[in-house]
Amino acid sequence: MKINKETIQSELGRIIDPDLKQTLSELNAISSISVNDTTIQVSIHLTQPIHRVYGVIKSEVKNKLNELAPDHVHEIFINEAESPNIGRQSLAGVKNIIAVASGKGGVGKSSIASNLAAGLSLLGASVGIIDGDVYGPSQPTMYGVSDERLQLTTLPDGTQAALPIEQFGVKIASMGFVINRDEAAIVRGPMLAGYFSMLFEQVAWGDLDFLVFDLPPGTGDIQLTLTQKIPLTGAVVVTTPQEISLADVRRSITMFNRVKVDVIGIVENMSYFTPEDMPDKKYYIFGEGGGKRIADEFGVELLGQVPLNIAMREANDGGLPVVMAKDGGLQKEILKEITSNVVSKIRQLNYDKRMNVSPDIEL
Repeated sequence: MKINKETIQSELGRIIDPDLKQTLSELNAISSISVNDTTIQVSIHLTQPIHRVYGVIKSEVKNKLNELAPDHVHEIFINEAESPNIGRQSLAGVKNIIAVASGKGGVGKSSIASNLAAGLSLLGASVGIIDGDVYGPSQPTMYGVSDERLQLTTLPDGTQAALPIEQFGVKIASMGFVINRDEAAIVRGPMLAGYFSMLFEQVAWGDLDFLVFDLPPGTGDIQLTLTQKIPLTGAVVVTTPQEISLADVRRSITMFNRVKVDVIGIVENMSYFTPEDMPDKKYYIFGEGGGKRIADEFGVELLGQVPLNIAMREANDGGLPVVMAKDGGLQKEILKEITSNVVSKIRQLNYDKRMNVSPDIEL
């Protein structure tokens, strides 16, 4: 049977994007098809970031083409559709900026941020992380680069910028690379804005798929100013199950709603404790189900529940995000799933934005 472009388009068009829950036909994602006697060439444009779905979509396309035309050579090109951030002046080379926030300290926000950045890097994305907690910068410790200092470089346009520290495929900028902890403890409020601006305006981030912003805890003027000044893709809010944390989460979500920042979802940290010698037991030390209740209350997604475990504490102190550890155990797998959920949600947000500002791709 002679294969033709229309048949290929019809069959490939039935493939479903796992994040957007629509077919490639509905998404108008098949941008071109070329057929001759020996070769079939297909080009597909997907809403970014595509790292997590690239292999899935390509495999399904390949299987379909093998069924339709097993004797042809198949050339499959999958690229990102136009980014909704094109034309943005601040951090123009960064496609997605994710704020990781908490209404209060002590809930493990920085730990979640470090593992989210590392998890995104494991997907093959180019990633950076800004440690925005001036009073308690922790990313240098969590990435094992506490002794490093930012170095200046001259950019092609003649301006100077600081080079981020790179570790485990993640670019890192922190006030811990500029001032020591004792100096950070006595920084006055009016000086903070200048420090934060330096971290995202005067660091040579280059082109990034993701920039994770580990926000200072709380919902005060500093957080409001930052969320208004930085072009965020969305925010991940970290909590523990206990009621005192949930009250602060409500304030965090209200703050993001006020400044029109999408809440990607909630991560419930320290959800339960499982002893190593009793893997079927769960002890809800800080209460149970708080993250789910707050997610339902605000109509946002519960991205995952991270158990309390010594592995994560040891990883944080040892300078290796647990998501990258060989013996990361259950926490590693849950954090990888949370990372996938974040990427899926960002793709949904970017698709909605792109449909509002960009024309559909025509076949």
